[in-house]
This record gives sequence, structure tokens and C-alpha cells, in this order.
Amino acid sequence: MLIRMRCFRAIPFFSLLGLAISAHAASLADTVAMIKPSIVAVGTLQQDRAPPSRFIGTGFVVGDGNHVITNAHVLPPPLDTENHEELVIFSGEGEQAKARTATTVSIDPKHDLALLKISGPSLPALHFANDSSVREGESLAFTGFPIGMVLGLYPVTHRATLSAITPIVIPAAHASDLNVKVIRQLMTPFSVFQLDATAYPGNSGSPLYEPQTGRVVGIVNMVFVKDTKEHVLSEPSGIAYAIPSVYIVSLIREAGLTP
Repeated sequence: MLIRMRCFRAIPFFSLLGLAISAHAASLADTVAMIKPSIVAVGTLQQDRAPPSRFIGTGFVVGDGNHVITNAHVLPPPLDTENHEELVIFSGEGEQAKARTATTVSIDPKHDLALLKISGPSLPALHFANDSSVREGESLAFTGFPIGMVLGLYPVTHRATLSAITPIVIPAAHASDLNVKVIRQLMTPFSVFQLDATAYPGNSGSPLYEPQTGRVVGIVNMVFVKDTKEHVLSEPSGIAYAIPSVYIVSLIREAGLTP
């Protein structure tokens, strides 16, 4: 009788555990479906070029729905305006993706951020969480275009654990390990999010968000931070980094927009 009772009690426990896991998975799935219309690709367009479209990185819609946040290093070098090259964002998925012209509103070089204004009707904007409440060990997610147009413009989502909140640069043990970028960052340090996730250069500009709410806590950065923190490594690690959203919110507000 005791054995039967124990087995009987164990069944509801594991059933509830399974339901809890399913509910968590469904929460992220619902969140991904909700935020995907806000994820855009950043690139250039030149009609007489082959191919006409070139992908550079990821961005996401903020504010009034006519502005996009991305990394400053994602912006292209001076455009070939004589041959009608334009800065654009691509919204939509796959063959349904549409190009919209974009202009640079403001740049925050210290935190590698850029705010763009885009043409056309407004798109769904993402909202921000309080990044100061994010704790190490929390589960997060980011969505972007890890390999650009190689796989087509279909947003890809990765899970990530916030492994550490760490300074963007740590003083080097030897002067020979320093470079101009590291010295500059040592003068004005700030903290970044270190993630246990695989990200690629095309992920630069991807929003890092809460899986349950979709509220943004940071922006993935695969060049600016990695070059600074891992400059002494001959082969950079697979660790990903993100700039906290407090700096994004500040840039948006400076432009007179509501985050």
C-alpha cells in the first residue's frame, strides 16, 4: 500500500514539472513571434550593383516605430552617393523583406550605438526593461541575423545565460598588451553583459531581451566589445557580449523620443 501511494504521489509531481517546462518554452515561442516584426537587417542598396543589396548587421525598432537602434560599427563607410548607394533597413522575412531608406540621427561612439530614422509607415517598436535589475544567472534571449543573407533574411533566436556583468576592459598585465582602443576604454570604463551564447558578427545590433516579456535589456555587440576584451587572444572565444540598454535609452531620449 505504501509503495502504491508513493508512486501515485510521484505522477502528479512529474506531470506538473512537465507542464511548467512546456509553459516556459511556450512563453519564449510567443515572445519570439511578438518581437520578430521589430527585428530589421541593416545594409546598403545600390540598384546597378551585383547583388544590389548588402547586409551589414542587425537592428531593432524603437520609439515611435520610425527609428532603429543598431551598433555604430554596423554603419557602412561613406556611401557611394554618385552611384546612388543608400543606407537601408530590410523589414519582413525572406522574399517578403522590403527595403526602406534610413538616415543616421545620432551616434554614441563610446557605447558603439547608432540611432537611425527610417522611411515608410511605422513598425512595431520594442520596449525596455530596467537593465539594473538583471542579475547574473538569469536566462535571456536575442534575435537577429547571425550570418546575414547567406541563410536568407529569417530572424534567428538564441537562448543565453547572463554569465557575468563585467568591465568592458580589464587593465593589462604588460604594457605591450595595450593598444589605442584599450587605452581609450581604460579612461572611460563601463560594464557590459557577458553571455554564454554563440553569436556571430551579423548578430551585432540584435536585441537582448527577457524571454517572458520581450523587454530589451541590452544590444548584442560582436566586434566593438570583443576586440577590446579579447585583444590579447590569437583566437577570440565563443563568448558573446551585450551593451546594457541604459545607454540605448539615453541615446533615444537625447533625440527627443520616448523609449
